[in-house]
Amino acid sequence: MTLPEKPWYETAFESEYLEVYAHRDLESARREVDWLVGQGVGGCTLDLCCGFGRHSLALLERGVAVFGLDLSQDLLASTDRLEGGERLGGRLVRGDVRFLPFADEQFDSLVNLFSSFGYFGLEGDERVLDEIARVLRPGGRLVMDLMNPDRIRDHLKPYSQTERDGMLLEEHRRLVDGGQRVTKQVRLVDRSGLEKRWVEDVRLYETAHIEALLAARRIAIERVVGDFGGAPFGREATRQLVVARSR
Repeated sequence: MTLPEKPWYETAFESEYLEVYAHRDLESARREVDWLVGQGVGGCTLDLCCGFGRHSLALLERGVAVFGLDLSQDLLASTDRLEGGERLGGRLVRGDVRFLPFADEQFDSLVNLFSSFGYFGLEGDERVLDEIARVLRPGGRLVMDLMNPDRIRDHLKPYSQTERDGMLLEEHRRLVDGGQRVTKQVRLVDRSGLEKRWVEDVRLYETAHIEALLAARRIAIERVVGDFGGAPFGREATRQLVVARSR
């Protein structure tokens, strides 16, 4: 019997992720957390899709009572890559963002960073938003870091190849569903010659669409900016950072 393949969002975030995206480090997380704290992130905070905990640790350093959740056991087991990562002991949990293992209104703030939304189709993505709304207390702060659909459509690079420290990464990208989703065929060859392939599929959310979805869950967008420096959001913005509050 052939076992079903794992979903792409499990394969893509195994141990190799840390090598492919080695530039996503604690120092950059500290700068980004400075901005997050300035937006009102604080109190009991959930780092949703926390990876190996770099933003969780940076928040903890700022005195925020942070907890993190991620589906990847490989990433959750890699906090020792972070200087001071032992401080995250007991603060990170493995779980599915569609079924959060937390009580209603448990968190004062919730952050969802680096395009970690849009993985499950419209119905599944709405389930994630249901859970976010459930665990945020009234008046709680939400920050979502989404891709900028216009920039992706204008500048999509169909193919790229990267070689780093004996690893080979090939990526083929295209827009599907009338430009509402971006898919990426990935081929990764590690240092031992082992090859992995998967296809990523992420929905792009316009500001008006995510605003309507959040409003239906009594979460109101207060501002949208284009990067962690607070640049204006527009067609060329590198990111779509949504700052909102639960009503």
